Amino acid sequence: MSINAPIDPAPGDLLRLALEWREAGHDVAIATVVKTWGSSPRPAGSHLIIADDGRFEGSVSAGCVEGAVVEAALATIRTGERQHLSYGVTNDEAWAVGLACGGEIELLVERIE
Repeated sequence: MSINAPIDPAPGDLLRLALEWREAGHDVAIATVVKTWGSSPRPAGSHLIIADDGRFEGSVSAGCVEGAVVEAALATIRTGERQHLSYGVTNDEAWAVGLACGGEIELLVERIE
């Protein structure tokens, strides 16, 4: 682990925060990395929690696709429909666009009831 690597919140900490947001009257979704291929930036089991006001905590891709996942989560909050998402890029494409990560990730986005 490098000195500049982000420190990940424990899954229990994220779930406690999601509960706090729910108790404060917000709807909340959770995105979970369910499968990875290649040099994905975050391992399976990584989480991102998203509140209905756009706040989020955690990470599913170290920033590579968080914006798109937040948008999908907001749709899940509105509809209640869970989503399976896949994102991927070859290592060559990743370096060409300035991303240090390649590989693929599969996510599950669900509303927390």
